[in-house]
Amino acid sequence: MDQGLRFSDPARYARTLRRAHELVISGVPRPEIPTRLVDSWHRSMALGISPDQHSPRHLHEPSEVLQLRRDHRLQQVMPALHDLLADDSRAGRHLLVLTDASGEILWRVGSPAVLRRADQLEFLEGADWSEAGIGTNAISEALVTGGPVQLFSAEHLVRTHHEWACTAAPITDPATGRLLGVLDVSGPLDTISADTLRMVRCAVRVAEALLGTSDAGTALGAPSSKGASRRPARIAGQGVAGEAAAVESLELLGDKPAAVFAGGGRAPLTLRRAEILALLGSRSQGWSAEELAYELHGDAGTPQAIRTEMFRVRSMLGGAVDSNPYRLTAGLAGASDSGRVLRLLRDGLVAGALEAYRAPLLSRSGVLAVQLLRDQLDLAVGSAVRASGDAALLVRWLSTDMGAFDSQAVEALGRLVGRTDPRYLAFLASSGA
Repeated sequence: MDQGLRFSDPARYARTLRRAHELVISGVPRPEIPTRLVDSWHRSMALGISPDQHSPRHLHEPSEVLQLRRDHRLQQVMPALHDLLADDSRAGRHLLVLTDASGEILWRVGSPAVLRRADQLEFLEGADWSEAGIGTNAISEALVTGGPVQLFSAEHLVRTHHEWACTAAPITDPATGRLLGVLDVSGPLDTISADTLRMVRCAVRVAEALLGTSDAGTALGAPSSKGASRRPARIAGQGVAGEAAAVESLELLGDKPAAVFAGGGRAPLTLRRAEILALLGSRSQGWSAEELAYELHGDAGTPQAIRTEMFRVRSMLGGAVDSNPYRLTAGLAGASDSGRVLRLLRDGLVAGALEAYRAPLLSRSGVLAVQLLRDQLDLAVGSAVRASGDAALLVRWLSTDMGAFDSQAVEALGRLVGRTDPRYLAFLASSGA
């Protein structure tokens, strides 16, 4: 069967799996259900799990789970996993789940709507999602196989799970190899994508890397809390006398974007991260992962990919970036070279703004949203220069890459210096007016 239908036509793929499910349960082998899953179904049913069973085994009350969380080592990486994969906005459609090594759910994160759907399946804290607890599912398969697993619709044993797609992978202690728990992302069938499994595997690698640090990952997890998000941004190795340095500004003009730290240090930014930061700086109310995914990748964008990139950005810039929604904190908002140009214009310092406007905004970016910001900056500077009535400023503006084709500025210069002035004639020719 064509596995690509999972993503291109999930409803059709689910119907095929459900027909195969009924046949296999009645004893008729079907190639649509892999042998390993059929074996898991048989083990589950031998343990007393019925395909018509609704409720999993419950090991603890939700109130008791709070203490289990406090004592569990994965507590220290949960903030990072939240940043990478969770979507608890009102429009969020998938659920982030973290279990212990036995398959008992310790954490759930999701929107109110998806949590209500999960509650109907008793997919909640304290529930046992192992084979013995509720039969074959992605969490139980990750526990059995020791590797990442993706289950879709009727690949689950229990029929009430057939409307869900689940992706899970085990998290192990990097020092001992001991299983610590399972990370799972679940949601309605149409929430699955070709990137989901890759994103879960990436998140597990991040969690295990953090567990291997001396502070067990608390430093990188800390920015997820509201209090931590207000602290100055930090990055190792940028300060003096062994201290980390705060991010002071962003260089977004030109083709070599960078973060600038106290003491003069700077760290290069990839174009994608610079594009994200440019967008964050353009809107004080912030951006959701879905909005950024669309602006940067169009219809092919996924919130999961944005969350992964934002985790890297926040790891680099620390408390300079808030989440839910993503936005620059007060300390960094407007603290970029492009933001300085706009501040100078607002203060009426046109000459200073023109001096600061040394290159186009992210000149290598082809993202439409960034191009619009670039055009807006050109328009702001050009309009201010033309309105200044200063021939020297007009000449300086027309001599830049940004103002070279500003025909209105050429006309303004002609009115000031005369139509026979060599400066006007030179710019008239070069602008193609």
